[in-house]
Amino acid sequence: MSRKALIAANWKMYKTPAEAQAFLDAFLPLVAGNSRDEIALFPSPVLLATVIPACKGSNVAVGCQNIHFAEEGAYTGETSIAQLKAVGGTHTLIGHSERRQYFAETDEIVNKKLHAALKAGIVPVVCVGEVLAEREAGKTAEVLKTQVAGAFAGVSAEIAAPIVLAYEPVWAIGTGKTATPEMADEAHKTIRAEVARLLGDGIAASMRILYGGSVKPDNVSSLMAQPEIDGALVGGASLKADSFAAIVKY
Repeated sequence: MSRKALIAANWKMYKTPAEAQAFLDAFLPLVAGNSRDEIALFPSPVLLATVIPACKGSNVAVGCQNIHFAEEGAYTGETSIAQLKAVGGTHTLIGHSERRQYFAETDEIVNKKLHAALKAGIVPVVCVGEVLAEREAGKTAEVLKTQVAGAFAGVSAEIAAPIVLAYEPVWAIGTGKTATPEMADEAHKTIRAEVARLLGDGIAASMRILYGGSVKPDNVSSLMAQPEIDGALVGGASLKADSFAAIVKY
């Protein structure tokens, strides 16, 4: 089954509004008319008011790096899905490894956020991946299956179509290390097989699985050539317009 790739930029905690605008002024003309793949930017929440209007009418979607599962409430520092939708955001990252590592996000929290995003019509990009010790211990498949099953608890095949998964080996994020294309493809196979077990072969065949972990202009083509890799979640290399445009146009 043909799956349209998604090339996504996670800006993490970088850029001021002026820097974001300068990026967009340079980037949007470079990728205008690129319809082969979907393109999405995930800036910090304070940048959404700058990035979303600048991307309006373009081929670039905009999402949030994190959302809370509650509709509203006393959750200082959090962003609700209603707030994201009100400013025109269409996507959200869920369960990024940095959220899991630094902010104690569990599979249960990821699951709650996924249900909230699906209910609200926001495209969820659910991140899974192993740390170095888990890979060295031969536990990669076990970890991936556990995280996917935890994230998808209570999700039925009838509502699963919008979900995007992102495999990010934690040991390859920001380290300069990259899983070989073959290693990444094997992990994606494991993830897709678990989706098939949970939701059926049809959903598994159509669900996009992105690779994230030191994706750069010089390795994106070899990664995207793998049959199980349906796009990229790009960190550091997405911070410069020419670099990210080169990745988009691999």
